[in-house]
Amino acid sequence: MRVTAEKKASGIIRPSEAAEGAGRLPRWLLQPVRAGRAMRQVEDALSRHRLNTVCRSARCPNRMECFSRGTATFMILGDVCTRRCAFCGVDKGTPAPPDPGEPERLAEAAAALGLRYVVVTSVTRDDLTDGGAGHFARTVERLRCVLPQAGIELLVPDFAGRWESLRMVLESRPLVLNHNLETVERLYPLVRPGASYPRSLGLLARSADWPERPLVKSGLMVGLGEDRRELRRTFAHLAEAGCDILTLGQYLRPRAGCLEVRKFYRPEEFDELKAEAEESGIPRVFSAPLVRSSYRAEEGAGR
Repeated sequence: MRVTAEKKASGIIRPSEAAEGAGRLPRWLLQPVRAGRAMRQVEDALSRHRLNTVCRSARCPNRMECFSRGTATFMILGDVCTRRCAFCGVDKGTPAPPDPGEPERLAEAAAALGLRYVVVTSVTRDDLTDGGAGHFARTVERLRCVLPQAGIELLVPDFAGRWESLRMVLESRPLVLNHNLETVERLYPLVRPGASYPRSLGLLARSADWPERPLVKSGLMVGLGEDRRELRRTFAHLAEAGCDILTLGQYLRPRAGCLEVRKFYRPEEFDELKAEAEESGIPRVFSAPLVRSSYRAEEGAGR
């Protein structure tokens, strides 16, 4: 969707192309147009170092705000995913082989931007023996060389349940290990075909049990057809798994062909969900319509 001159003049646009096909958006999901020097610097660094971001690939509604603040979530291992999750706007298919120079270029870009906190995620790579874990570890290594004081958060796939792959990532000692549960267990076959609710919970629990324990983080979308009882049950499962940080946000349809939005939650409902998640035993909960798993991630980590 192009931003028209009229929308630019009004200063208000839809959160992104994201609501395509979802009907008229509630007013609390509209955002001001953002631009500025910091945003151009991020765009230039990404282009110069030939890097992907989940912000652009997944059509995140906050990407203009984050770019304007000089932050971005780097997406490694290409921009084509081997899974076909029905909520996600990232391209699906057969990805190219990993680029061995990507960790170095990512570290150079993060240093050029002067980042104090770096979030790195990836597409799911079921075609790789280690699921891309080695590439994550090499990226952390390069980041530590050029930005030794920076906080590093890794938002990882489930590595098809391979414990050795998760171990490789944990041994790189990220500050935060993030893996999104995304939705309630009943909706997994619809929303995340190829994924497993118990497997994702298990990854979080293993991370929480690691001797040099990182902060363990997860994220949920609402508006896919879940009910409040199911959400409370999911909060309890996350707390039991050792989740330290939880993000809760409204699902927005990223493109035609993805799941439709079943419900738009009101801001006060997000406040209620935050209270319920905290009561379940999750220490830090960030809950609002446009919250995403890596949105203002440094605040979630206490940086």
